[in-house]
Amino acid sequence: MNDNNNIIRFDWAAKRILRDKANFGVLEGLLTVLIGEKICIQQLLESESNQAYSDEKYYRLDLYATNSQGDNIIIKIQPSRKLHYYERIVLGEPQIIDMVSWQKRYEAIKKVYSINILYFDLGKGGDYLYHGTTRFVGVHTGDELQVNYKEGDLIRMRIPSEIFPEYYIIRVNEFNKVATTPLEEWMEYLKNGVIRENTSTPGLEEARKKLQYLSMSKQERAAYDEYVNAIMIQNDVLDTAKLEGRAEGRAEGRAEGRAEEKKENARKMKAAGLATPLIEQITGLTADEINAL
Repeated sequence: MNDNNNIIRFDWAAKRILRDKANFGVLEGLLTVLIGEKICIQQLLESESNQAYSDEKYYRLDLYATNSQGDNIIIKIQPSRKLHYYERIVLGEPQIIDMVSWQKRYEAIKKVYSINILYFDLGKGGDYLYHGTTRFVGVHTGDELQVNYKEGDLIRMRIPSEIFPEYYIIRVNEFNKVATTPLEEWMEYLKNGVIRENTSTPGLEEARKKLQYLSMSKQERAAYDEYVNAIMIQNDVLDTAKLEGRAEGRAEGRAEGRAEEKKENARKMKAAGLATPLIEQITGLTADEINAL
């Protein structure tokens, strides 16, 4: 069981509790801190295709929201422990577009955000938060492509980064700081399930009240405990694999070092005029290996 404040983990809450409109304030807080402006969730999007894949449905939150300017935006929040994650990020976009099409809101949408919360190692990088956009730059001219779009009765120009999804990749395991900012407090909760009693960070105070372990039913607590235990086992397996990989790497490194040392000694013996059979006897190298030096 999670003993830190008895607060439910975010990845579990996203699958169950945060899908309830009454708890949207928690998500709004995270999005407001992350994007840097007030975000208000209007509804959870469920398209026909999304409803067909029950497992995928509960691993992702697709939200219809508004920003501080009142613009309509689509936000995908995807907490995951699965590999091949870049592919999941890309393959998730057609489903978002399908939802927009299904609800006939193409023209009303000003922006799409893809929020990806990773509970596993992904590539190399020293930061716990990465942000990127889609840009199309001329190969020969170096200018950025602008595209036409209709606004009312006018045709206006926008750059693709204003239209295509804006990506946030949160690498939870890379956060190892003392939390002093709202973003860091959110990272502390995402990683360790800890929320400070006196927090004023958007969303976290509400999370403290609504995501209490003891507020769940006995059946829900049992399912949650099983989930946390499965995560602990998974993490232990991954950590063991990493340790074994490093040990194997060190062993291979030592073996390669010894082999190179033998070759270097053989070169010196060969340069000193020692006969090949004698060098073979001393170094353990074959005649062909010695002749190739």
